[in-house]
Amino acid sequence: MTLARTTTVAFEGLEARPVDVQCAVTPGLPYLGIVGLPDKAVSEAKDRIRTALAELGIALPARRIIVNLSPADLPKEGAHFDLPIALSLLAALDVVPADAVADALSIGGMSLDGALEAVAGALPAAVAAKDLGRLLLCPAACGPEAAWVDPDNVLPAPSLGALIDHLTGRMPLQPAASARLPAPPPRADLREVRGQERAKRALEIAAAGRHHLFLVGPPGSGKSMLAARLPTILPPLTAAESLETSMIHSLAGTLPEGGVLQARPFQEPHHTASVAAIAGGGRRAGPGQISLAHNGVLFMDEFPEFPRPVLETLRQPIETGEVVIARANAHVRYPCRFLLIAAANPCRCGMLFDADAACSRAPGCGEEYLAKISGPLMDRFDLRLEVPAVPVSDLTLPPTGETSERVAARVADAREVQAERYAGMDDVRVNADLSGDRLTDLAAPDAAARDLLDGAVARMKLSARGYHRVLKVARTIADLDSSGDIGRAHVAEALSYRLVVGSAA
Repeated sequence: MTLARTTTVAFEGLEARPVDVQCAVTPGLPYLGIVGLPDKAVSEAKDRIRTALAELGIALPARRIIVNLSPADLPKEGAHFDLPIALSLLAALDVVPADAVADALSIGGMSLDGALEAVAGALPAAVAAKDLGRLLLCPAACGPEAAWVDPDNVLPAPSLGALIDHLTGRMPLQPAASARLPAPPPRADLREVRGQERAKRALEIAAAGRHHLFLVGPPGSGKSMLAARLPTILPPLTAAESLETSMIHSLAGTLPEGGVLQARPFQEPHHTASVAAIAGGGRRAGPGQISLAHNGVLFMDEFPEFPRPVLETLRQPIETGEVVIARANAHVRYPCRFLLIAAANPCRCGMLFDADAACSRAPGCGEEYLAKISGPLMDRFDLRLEVPAVPVSDLTLPPTGETSERVAARVADAREVQAERYAGMDDVRVNADLSGDRLTDLAAPDAAARDLLDGAVARMKLSARGYHRVLKVARTIADLDSSGDIGRAHVAEALSYRLVVGSAA
């Protein structure tokens, strides 16, 4: 019996678990089989590999060939198993050196002519290869993406034939090179939004402390326009945030070709999206929109139009910053620390605030419409405010207000204050993450502010969660004001964003 082995990975959330690919060639009737809980795509690899080897002039011997993917109880899914299976087979047939294949980790799909095809997950695979101290062999199209981890540890190849030539010393391949990042596209500017100064202030507070924001207003009042400009005032991604977020997009196959994410993600799912599309799941338990928005913004327009199960799915991830996808054959976790902006019309027709244009069912239609959002979910929004219609006459006026650059500078200063305050706390990055004793110690208002807040609790019927969220927002307002103490004015402004929204809040 001839036995050869190599390594690849199976993805469980962001974790790339090592998989030992073993190939045994033994006497017996001609047969090529793959065992170890492969899915349909992996099982079909034997036909792609057999045809590709025939194209290269390599005939399989008339023997029994078994490929084992270990551990056997770990589900193996995806076309990226093609290349490691082919390499273990070639090593067992003495076509390539067995030791070179054994010391490598490989991923890649394969076409019938032997060309290597790009697959999702190159970035987390490169991280796993570096952690294991192995060279990553991958398709040429995946090389620039994987090279962001360590270009010297990545060897991209255009085809199986080129990789055979490299492993046998006939024609060495060159290590991967990181792709040059394209220039960022022109960004929208907060100054382009006419009026809505209160909403702009709420955006600044939301960005500074990563507070979830709910906007309600008639059609055309600028809710979507405001949301689209939130990323322009957020701080740039740190190196760690960029890598973590890019790994999620790599698994989902949405990472820009040959690069990593430069800007914070902005996800805006349609209101017809399913629970699996939003939270993650499906046959492979892949990341959903809330994970793709990790370290960025999740904008959900027409919020009450989303199915009720989808809305309720958001409640736990908002609190914990991660989502757990449990399936019969999978139990995976994805991070999802996103900033949620929800926008809604005040009623189905959208004209509740205009007595001349509102339908005959007003104001009851507004209460009925926004009642689709449950109380516990609404309670999770730190900032809630109405966005009134902008007079048509204001649209012809020159742009007014501050630019995104100036607002972003204040947000960055506030984030820097929070970074210093929470240094050494792995689970707290911004004010929105505060909880328990840390919230009591680090967001304690002064005596006057405490009196105001205590009185507001009874009048506004704040829940315990609402009370704590007012403290978090007040802490952020104080940080924007460069104040170490939380005063009465800070609490008063925070309370103003907890007032009744429309006819339902």
